[in-house]
Amino acid sequence: MPQTDALFDLPEHRASLPPAPDGWPKQPVAKILLEAPVLHLDRYFDYLIPRELDAAAQPGVRVKVRFGHQQLFGWLIRRTDTIETAARLTTIKTVVSALPVLEPKVFELAQQIAQHYGSITADVLRAVVPRRVAGVEREIAEQIADHSIPAPPAIPEVNEAPLTDSGAPNFRWALLDGAEQLFIQKHRGHYALTLPSAHGSWDAMGVLADAAHRLAISEQNTLIVVPDHKHLSRLQRHLEDRIGSRAFAMLSGEQGNTARYRSFLKILTGQHRVVIGTRSAIWAPLEHIDAIIVWEPTSEHLIEPRTPYFHVHTVARFRATQHGARLVLASTSRALEIQHLVANGQLQQIGADRPTRKTLTPRVVATADSFHAERDPLAQIARIPHLAHQTAREALDGKHGRPGPVLVQVARAGFIPGLFCSNCGESARCRHCTGPLGFTDRFSVERHEATCRWCGIKERHFACSNCGGRQLRAGARGVRRTADELGRAFPMTPVMSSSADHMLVTVGEQPAIVIATPGAEPVATDGYAAALLLDGDAQLQREGLNVPEQVLGHWMRAATLVRPSSQGGTVVVTAEYDDAVAALVQMNPIAWATRELAQRQQLGLPPAMRVAELIGPSHEVQKTIRNTPLPYQSQESPWIGPVPVDETTYRALLFFPDHVAEQVVGALKTTRAQLSARGETTSVRLRIDPIDVL
Repeated sequence: MPQTDALFDLPEHRASLPPAPDGWPKQPVAKILLEAPVLHLDRYFDYLIPRELDAAAQPGVRVKVRFGHQQLFGWLIRRTDTIETAARLTTIKTVVSALPVLEPKVFELAQQIAQHYGSITADVLRAVVPRRVAGVEREIAEQIADHSIPAPPAIPEVNEAPLTDSGAPNFRWALLDGAEQLFIQKHRGHYALTLPSAHGSWDAMGVLADAAHRLAISEQNTLIVVPDHKHLSRLQRHLEDRIGSRAFAMLSGEQGNTARYRSFLKILTGQHRVVIGTRSAIWAPLEHIDAIIVWEPTSEHLIEPRTPYFHVHTVARFRATQHGARLVLASTSRALEIQHLVANGQLQQIGADRPTRKTLTPRVVATADSFHAERDPLAQIARIPHLAHQTAREALDGKHGRPGPVLVQVARAGFIPGLFCSNCGESARCRHCTGPLGFTDRFSVERHEATCRWCGIKERHFACSNCGGRQLRAGARGVRRTADELGRAFPMTPVMSSSADHMLVTVGEQPAIVIATPGAEPVATDGYAAALLLDGDAQLQREGLNVPEQVLGHWMRAATLVRPSSQGGTVVVTAEYDDAVAALVQMNPIAWATRELAQRQQLGLPPAMRVAELIGPSHEVQKTIRNTPLPYQSQESPWIGPVPVDETTYRALLFFPDHVAEQVVGALKTTRAQLSARGETTSVRLRIDPIDVL
């Protein structure tokens, strides 16, 4: 039915400025975006600016206003003379920030990301601007008033490393096909970079620091984002050695509120050309950006854990387009999502040619290889086969090169996280609460005393509920258990461990056993002499569509820390021979990603298809599905579910092609906003392209 106001040419009724004792300033109407996590409030509201706040109420400042019967914070987006509502306007109560901390281009980007993920701009802005520190703000405001903001410091020239005649060449950008374009001013290319090694001069953080150094010399601004503090501290040291500690800014959640806000304001006032940081650094308020580099772009650490769950590499692509900047998504492996962008022509590929890769990579051996399986028949059931033990011993003794540390990658931290029946393989469960059983330490193994990880009751006389067997075996041993085993196997060798709760950044060049969980591998000063990748089958047998990709990425990151084969570097992987193992043996993750992506395209699975996930109470999820008009028709419902996640929560999935993504996400956002305004759905959560969906 047509709307009534569409049938008649009625005049628009808008409020006029009320009388004020001192009059109103120029452009007295402020467009305010409220910090309210409600979908139907994702729009501008008009407020009046009193004359006493005229100087302070500038676009980009944070304000406090009355909304209904409550006081809310918001952002002043722009000022105007036009009132676009018939409601009576109230005035802004307070201007909170002394500086306009919301940079216009950053706000425009936040709107784009909110639209891309079907969220609201206020939720994105929560990750954009750090928590305010008034004292730091006043300090920078005084510098602005005194015109004493320092200019970016001078950058020293690059000292080229001398070329060597060794089998493994020193890093040079000329060894990467197409990399010379990265340093051309006003170049706008988007690239996927795969580094074949992270040893010696090919250390990834050193390579990124070198890129930032070269760009800064020609007065170009660079933004580098890394996944965690371990990478950030290494990148920081490389930059300090190259350009000095005052020549770059750092943004990280581990800085503390004061240091982080000071760095943010220094970037906002144009004091640095190089900015580095973790996830939130992608929003650094640089007025202009020439190059954006993201290391390990598909790392789970680079996904916002709160709504709208944005991926940093997606924000980076939007921002590079906005600034006309070069974009480099770099890694030692190749994620399917990145390969999909390469296949679509959105990214160009950069990497070393095959002969260069061969001189840089270690020798990789799989214990499932038929030759080694025949020589060691027990290799398939032994956690540390003879080949792995022998490789570690030869590396520590320097039989094939310089003696050095040996990296041992295990599936997880802890002692023995899971136990199974040795006879039938059934998971060992507690008789009292059905919780999983595990050994807590070495002494519990010797006493054969398992403990329930839920209720804590000790199980001294285990009997399998399936077959009655009484023997237990470990599914995948953790760091502490592996350290105990290798400490006995190599009694005169230091044993170190690195995991999320105690992470090592670097280790020396002396022979040692370094046991690490995936992602916590420290960098060896002179490279690892060998690496043992244990529990491969346990990792590959986990549930999840992206498990092979994640495991191969973990393996590749560990393998690139090992010396080249010409210097005796060897990697041993203990896993059944499949496509992921073959890609590791060949040190060619791009070929694997290409084949896997082709299969995903045939099956209509991510990343070839986009995914929307609705999570919430069953009736609210179903109501959202019924009220969402999709831009395509199907004989059957395109939705999968809703299916229960737990007693109160249900989940529904929608797969859709990329060419209708904007319409689908927009329809979902509009429907949720309409239902929210009517109070019919209040707790349905939307995620776009979640990595753990399958």
